[in-house]
Amino acid sequence: MTPADDNDLTRDAFLGGRLHLWQPRQGYRAGVDAVLLAASIPATSGQRVLELGCGAGTAIMCLNSRVSGLHLAAVELQADMAELARCNGGDALEVFTADVADLPVALRQRQFDHVLANPPYYDRGASVRSDHAAREAAHGESTPLATWVKVAAKRLAPKGQAHFIQRIERLPDLIRALPGDLGSVEVLPLAAREGRAPERVILRARKNGRGAFRLHPALALHAGAQHSEANKDYVPAVQAALRNGAALRF
Repeated sequence: MTPADDNDLTRDAFLGGRLHLWQPRQGYRAGVDAVLLAASIPATSGQRVLELGCGAGTAIMCLNSRVSGLHLAAVELQADMAELARCNGGDALEVFTADVADLPVALRQRQFDHVLANPPYYDRGASVRSDHAAREAAHGESTPLATWVKVAAKRLAPKGQAHFIQRIERLPDLIRALPGDLGSVEVLPLAAREGRAPERVILRARKNGRGAFRLHPALALHAGAQHSEANKDYVPAVQAALRNGAALRF
């Protein structure tokens, strides 16, 4: 399944060329965050996975590329992005065009072993809207972060895991939103380089988990003190996740 010839789309390589996905040429385009979120999910063959707000399907298809035999479903509000996700996922991915806050009955009747989400980063009560509709939908929070967390928790099977990537300043909001039946919370901060303050965080929690809260040491994405355009200088663990489709261990 491929979209019609459309100059507004590009077909881009991920995971070192193991995966190719259609994306809008302008506006929101998936990057490192989606790939790292997928790499952090310890899914195994045969499990059921749901992505909330999948965009063009980058994160869930990166996970599918690493782990075979998964049963995949995704939700996307924007009809054009949902259609791209269908094109990118083919028979492997069931895509629902719906609001995260109002899932279709077919999804509300199902449970999943993993639910992942890359919710919009910015609370528009404290930031400026983008003029680009797709970029605003991806980054500007219209549905509250707490709703994303609540919906993810409801769709989890017992012992299932929810996985989120967010900006570090939203971590308190993310933790406050966790319902009482999500425990065994782990947080992995992501920093650009050693000695830099983290800018992103991956949080995961388990349905009915009873483990102690764990704050892992920050993962520096790049080696060295300065960025080089000629060499992205990712540290080996991140390079392996981004280029080779390897798992990213907490």
